[in-house]
Amino acid sequence: MRPKILLIYTGGTIGMIKDPETGALRSFDFSKLLYHIPELKHLDCHIETTSFDSPIDSSDMDLKHWRVLGDMINSSYDDYHGFVVLHGSDTMSHTGSALSFMFENLTKPIILTGSQLPIGDLRTDAKENLITSIQLAAEWENDAPIIKEVCVYFEYQLYRANRTAKMNAEHFEAFSSPNYPPLAVSGVHLNIDKQLLWKGGLDDHAFAKANPQLTSFSKMIYRPEMDSRVVVLKLFPGITEAVVRAICSIEDLQGIVLETYGSGNAPTISWFIETLREALLKGIKVVNVTQCRGGAVDMGKYETSVHLKKIGMVSGNDITTEAALAKMMYLLCYMPSTGDFKKYFETSLRGEISV
Repeated sequence: MRPKILLIYTGGTIGMIKDPETGALRSFDFSKLLYHIPELKHLDCHIETTSFDSPIDSSDMDLKHWRVLGDMINSSYDDYHGFVVLHGSDTMSHTGSALSFMFENLTKPIILTGSQLPIGDLRTDAKENLITSIQLAAEWENDAPIIKEVCVYFEYQLYRANRTAKMNAEHFEAFSSPNYPPLAVSGVHLNIDKQLLWKGGLDDHAFAKANPQLTSFSKMIYRPEMDSRVVVLKLFPGITEAVVRAICSIEDLQGIVLETYGSGNAPTISWFIETLREALLKGIKVVNVTQCRGGAVDMGKYETSVHLKKIGMVSGNDITTEAALAKMMYLLCYMPSTGDFKKYFETSLRGEISV
């Protein structure tokens, strides 16, 4: 049996070619994919293509488009063995993180990829990224996909999507996964580290058991709702009381991802602590994540984080800001009570934090 892979184009550089007359970039017709990448004929899988009605630059990606993408995958879920999403690199980690929470008990691969140069460029990275992403999505063993999670593939590395961050705007090695190793490395051989792959299990089931919408622990559940009433507050030396109070006073605000220093440290000045305490008392969820790309929050390790722990702030552990936002948007819809939110945010639901 040849696996069937659905290739979804949302927009981005990877789907562009240069107009031979003007030199301007334009999207190409994905139904003619084999014309641009004849190497795809050598893959042992059947590829079908679809795209957004109006492809977008990834800078325009938002919750509405996440829902469109999620619906496209969900409606075709039983018809394909895997999915490859072509996406602009700027917000790929955000979209990958969101999809990882939207699809619970995932049994098939969803692999996002893109490129730094257009597919028609002489030095493009698009062909390798696309070919290998499809090949990884088509990898099977014992009549089942080997990969059963949302991933990002870029420049010879396959990562868990909710562990990634875009690190470079110019190099082909655009992404990294600072707190979790690559799931696969593409070289002369395609090496998948099966021990690192997400296997679901207790974390998925614990959350699902607490949610009455669940019908079966083994069945994929699509949970597409996301709450956009969140904000990122990044600390910096000299941040003022007016700025922090203005953010905490945003009308109908439900969640704050607080980017702190180092292992979760923040100013100890009284107005700062009191402002956050007031936000928490109003029911606003506040999650402490580190500004550092590597490492984790450890509230209480230093005196400058003890006060955050005392007022009941949620620890983000080693989660990325991108994944923290997606997880917050997700939990605000499905686990809005303060106790449940804290419990499940600090629990690894899709391998997004280290245990």
